[in-house]
Amino acid sequence: KGQTLSLVGESGCGKSTAGRSILRLVEPDSGAIRVGGKDIMALNTQDLRTARLDMQMIFQDPFASLNPQMQLSDQVAEPMHNFDTLKGKAIQDRVEMLFDRVELPRSFMRRYPHELSGGQRQRVAIARALALNPKLIIADEAVSALDVSVQAQIVNLLQDLQQQHGMAYLFIAHDLAVVKHISQRIVVMYLGKVVEQG
Repeated sequence: KGQTLSLVGESGCGKSTAGRSILRLVEPDSGAIRVGGKDIMALNTQDLRTARLDMQMIFQDPFASLNPQMQLSDQVAEPMHNFDTLKGKAIQDRVEMLFDRVELPRSFMRRYPHELSGGQRQRVAIARALALNPKLIIADEAVSALDVSVQAQIVNLLQDLQQQHGMAYLFIAHDLAVVKHISQRIVVMYLGKVVEQG
């Protein structure tokens, strides 16, 4: 809780597959996955859905992970509708608060993804990931598509949010400078296996 574990390794070594396996977005062939003491592999469909309230993912390309035809406020609200956690004005209030938290003007709420820069779109993706108050966020190359100056802003934002909310991050990356800045622990993966950690 409140810490960042970074997973690094060359392209194709299995980092993203490991991250997606934790959420069971891909089904692992073998092994065990435990999050907060829960055996994720043993959960049925309904229990897995409930467990996903506590686990969210931020993907590498926010343009691909956001719906081009939905206003940004609706996209941030969508997890709350899907899981029926809030109703009516409470959803609107939470969306406004999330836009404030990721440092985006509320005027952006009625915009569409193509109207924002890459860094701004990633902030929307982070707001959406925060919508359900997760305990674990898996950031899959979440800053690698961004310019270096924007990368620093997003990493600092993630760290501030972690300090405020005590979330755990699994930070998947290949840029060791970013990893050094954000991590308490680092795991190195090679050909699908962890070869070093510390």
